[in-house]
Amino acid sequence: MKLLMTAHDIETLERATVVAVSPQVQEEIAGWLLPFDSGTVGRARSAVPLAHAAPDAAVIEEIEARYAARNLPVMCRLPHLPAFDAFSKLLRSRGYDAGKPTHVQVAEVASVMKVSAGPFAHTATHPDAAWAAVFVGEGFDPVDGASRVATLSRAPGALFASIREGGETVAAGVGGFSHGWASVHGMRTAQRCRGRGLAGRVLATLAQAAQSRGIERIFLQVEASNAPALALYRSAGFTTAWTYSYWKKP
Repeated sequence: MKLLMTAHDIETLERATVVAVSPQVQEEIAGWLLPFDSGTVGRARSAVPLAHAAPDAAVIEEIEARYAARNLPVMCRLPHLPAFDAFSKLLRSRGYDAGKPTHVQVAEVASVMKVSAGPFAHTATHPDAAWAAVFVGEGFDPVDGASRVATLSRAPGALFASIREGGETVAAGVGGFSHGWASVHGMRTAQRCRGRGLAGRVLATLAQAAQSRGIERIFLQVEASNAPALALYRSAGFTTAWTYSYWKKP
């Protein structure tokens, strides 16, 4: 079942996203959130509109000035919606290109809890070295992994889920809880352990944590090219609310 998204839902989801990825600094101007971060996590360093209405073209100059003042490259994440066609055209005329299409997906917490019948994952309010290690393990970019650990570890009120075997974390994820939403971030499974339903157990654990907090809806963001993750999330009841791309200069 596709959930109806109101203007309030869109704004609170975007605010909850930035809380969860916890950029080093954040500002807000004219209906946009401007997170600033020196790491690799796109959502922690890209300007995002808080509404799905056509933005004022003049705002791009202010956005560029704010990022330039911090010696950071400018990046915007824009929904694939007709309201943003003119703004996208403007960005392209200023030398920006779009890439990395990503789905924003939402679901009912009660549905996500049913995705796995396995035991719940271990949870903690602070990450430890074993949890962090899965992000820099075989098959993962160690620089990107370390950056994700840093941003997710800063998030206030986050819950860190992990599945451990022999003292080693083999699957991990993070739950965020703010602005009336639960959210899922940093889903990782060690390469040799994939296909065993571990990610589903992590997902169900984070949904259960949301339910215990009285939260009924949950969201995540997944690259459009990530077929295995999309299949898992579909089975958990997630549907795409909108898709966005990152706009930046080459």
